[in-house]
Parts: sequence; C-alpha cells; structure tokens
Amino acid sequence: MANSLREVKGRIDSTKKTAQITKAMYMVSQSKVRRAEKTFKDYQSFMKSISDMTASIVSKASLEFKHDLLVDRPIKKTCFLIISSDKGLAGAYNNGLFKFFEAKIKEDGLKNSDFMVSTIGKRAYNYVKKMRYENHQKEPTYVRDDVMFVDIVNLANQIIKQYLNHEIDRLVIIYNHFINSLSQEIETKVLLPIKEIEGEISESDYIYESGIENTLNKILPMYIQDIIYGIILDAKTAEHAARVNSMRSATDNATDVIDKLQVLYNRSRQEAITNELNDIVGGSNAIGGK
Repeated sequence: MANSLREVKGRIDSTKKTAQITKAMYMVSQSKVRRAEKTFKDYQSFMKSISDMTASIVSKASLEFKHDLLVDRPIKKTCFLIISSDKGLAGAYNNGLFKFFEAKIKEDGLKNSDFMVSTIGKRAYNYVKKMRYENHQKEPTYVRDDVMFVDIVNLANQIIKQYLNHEIDRLVIIYNHFINSLSQEIETKVLLPIKEIEGEISESDYIYESGIENTLNKILPMYIQDIIYGIILDAKTAEHAARVNSMRSATDNATDVIDKLQVLYNRSRQEAITNELNDIVGGSNAIGGK
C-alpha cells in the first residue's frame, strides 16, 4: 500500500510540473499571437498599396506587352508551396496541412512526376523528405517568430525562376489561415500564373523610363515576394493561435488528471489508515481478551 501511495503521489507531482510548463507556454504563445496578429494587420495596408500600384501598371501595360508571369499555359508540372511551423506542440496545425495536401493531389489525380513540393518551415521539409517528393531545396527554410522578409526572398526567387524557365507551370500555396484566436482553416492560393491582382486601378498614367517590359520584370517578382511574405505572416499568426489552444487544452487535461489522481490518493490513504486502525483495534482486543 505504501508503494502504491508513493507511486500515485509521484504521478501527481510530475503532472503538476507538466501543467506548470504547459501553462507557461500558453502565456508565452498568447503574447506571441497578439504581436503576430498586429504585424499581419499592419502589413495589409502596405500590401494594398503594392496591389493597387501593380494592378494599375499591369492593366495599362498589358495593352502593349504580356509578361510571362501573367500568361496561362498548359499545366505539365505544378509546384506546391507548403507553409508549416518549425516546431510542434501546436495540435493538428502541421498534420492537418499534410493530410490536406495528400487529399489535394489525390483529388487532382496527380502522379509524383506531375508535381514538386517546396516548403517553408522545418516540419514541412522533413515531411517532404520522408515522403520522397521532388524538392530542390537542400535545407529547410526556417520561419522565426518575428518573420523576416529576407528569410523567404531566395526561395521565392527560385520558384519564380523555375516558372519563367518553364520548369513548373503553376504555383499553389497551402497554408493555415488565421480567422481568430479560436479557429484557423487551411487555404490554397494559386499564385502563378498571376490571374487576378486584387487592387484598385488608378486613373493616373505612368511614364516607363526603362520601358514596360523592364518595369514588369521588376515589379511582378516583387509582387509575388510580397504576397508570399504576407501569407507567411498569416500562417505564423495561425500557428501561435493553434499553440495557445493546444497548450490550454494540455493544461486543462493535466488539471483533470491531477484531480482524479488526488481523489485516488485520498482514497488509498484513507484505506491505509482504516487498515492500520483495524489492526490496532484487533491487536487491542486480542490483548484484552487474554
């Protein structure tokens, strides 16, 4: 009985330590999700300006020149860009992405030779490596908590170059979209070819000093980079929110386990005390009987 009590007490103590850790991680993630959400919302005003300018230039320039990034062509090979987290402890944040991707390629009837996968985030990189999908990245593209534009520029430029060289014919991004602190949903966005630029077309006319072609060669890749960066900010906000929910659930579960173990401990202790009293009374009766 003593060993059983010590075992239950040990489980209670270890579960309390786990609850303290998950509660601390919950509070940290709460702080991170507020910062990430503010950064993402602040970026929207910048992205709107870029979209307005790009839409205006493309609408006027397309009368004279059609850029390759804007042209539809037969889809022989698709590039999927999966945006995951670097770490776990975020519930179904990453696994949901991978299951969605598997369902997507099955739904589209794609064979392994019909697509390649680029990744942002260590978890997605490891997943693609494990599944042996085509991926030209030699190392993962990490996503720090304070997302930096410089982190994704090289990958974005590589994908754009592959599209211009006809190595891929479509770019599809798969990521977790932040709705609110309690919910996120997986979304897909076809980024290449550029079919529609969500911006207001200005009535102002532009003078292209370097020519329309050179102007589009500069602004369209920048537009793609900015969109990818904005999506990463969105996904990072969703990641922190998912970790908040996961750590809150873990803390609640640990608290429930502690309560149940405490009841078990109290019952076992009471039983041990009762047995000892019975032994004492029995012994006293036996002595009195003599």
